[in-house]
Amino acid sequence: MARSLFDPASVGALRLPSRIVMSSMSRDRSPGGAPTALNATYYAQRATAGLVVTESTAISARGVGWPNTPGIYTEAQVAGWRTVTDAVHRAGGRIFSQLWHCGRNSHPLTQPGGVLPVGPSAILPPGTIRTAEGRKPLLVPHELSAAEIAGIVEEYRTAARNALAAGFDGVQLHAGNGFLLDQFLRDSANRRTDAYGGSERNRCRFLIEVAKAVCEIWSPERVGVRFSPTNPTIYHLRDSDPARLLATALEMLSELRIAYVDVVEGSTTAEPATHDLDYPALRGSFSGVYVANNGFTSRAQAERALASHADLISFGRLFIANPDLPRRLKIGARMNPLNQDELYSPDHRGYTDYPFLDHNNEQNNATPAQ
Repeated sequence: MARSLFDPASVGALRLPSRIVMSSMSRDRSPGGAPTALNATYYAQRATAGLVVTESTAISARGVGWPNTPGIYTEAQVAGWRTVTDAVHRAGGRIFSQLWHCGRNSHPLTQPGGVLPVGPSAILPPGTIRTAEGRKPLLVPHELSAAEIAGIVEEYRTAARNALAAGFDGVQLHAGNGFLLDQFLRDSANRRTDAYGGSERNRCRFLIEVAKAVCEIWSPERVGVRFSPTNPTIYHLRDSDPARLLATALEMLSELRIAYVDVVEGSTTAEPATHDLDYPALRGSFSGVYVANNGFTSRAQAERALASHADLISFGRLFIANPDLPRRLKIGARMNPLNQDELYSPDHRGYTDYPFLDHNNEQNNATPAQ
């Protein structure tokens, strides 16, 4: 029997009412880095997802990439996230924190003390980054020493402990979309000649050390990892053999028995994916739950992926414009259009002001089955 998007599923010990995941998406509405009541409203509105994953959340002040993104390294930030998790739980939802370090994708104007951002290698990344003084060119990062890498592993451990204190149901490590863990994974950014560079296993070493540290705070069945092996990102990251890299990472994470991987399949930018991968074949490299992510716009499309290789489906922009997305998918309702101009506004516009379905007129909301 074919799996439905609305079948219940398990992620470790966590029982989900559906196979619908709300993807992590940066929304830049946490001034000072601490979540507010507005953020709590946004996430609670979307708590009917089987699982909600937060926007990228910095593990330290040096992990911040640009202004108004949340962190989880101060008491005020932990308290702010507690208001979010409490709101989601009151609404009947489940929520994971995505732990994030921007690495080289930052700027001295954002870094404490005006220091350079950090990265695996001293290579100039292309592109620009948003700062308090407008967009600025990215700079050659400070190349991390082995001792500094160990220090960042400890920052992840502390962030994981803070996520537990904030009331989350689990954590997801962001190892995709061009940020620090991804920079270590992909050979366009990692030119190291020590134990953290060279072979695929060496380039996965930092991620595995972070995952092990986090699994000492959380049970592995409450830990996930995000990948984007062929996403060029706006930072133009790539790997010469992403299939081999991803298979290696999945096999190493299987040994840790983490709950799930969330794989961005393809590109999230206007540029095409760097390679075409056989995701159903690669899925066999991982023993846990596989979440397929990127470009899902209908129930039928999602259920084809469930039939092919996925256990859960992650929806991104549809969840921004449709806080009641699971219901709309279930009855085939029309979707709200995305307010592109207000994606990163500082207030409720384009954030918590999208309408819910009128339950009294569902027939009028319906569209032909897809």
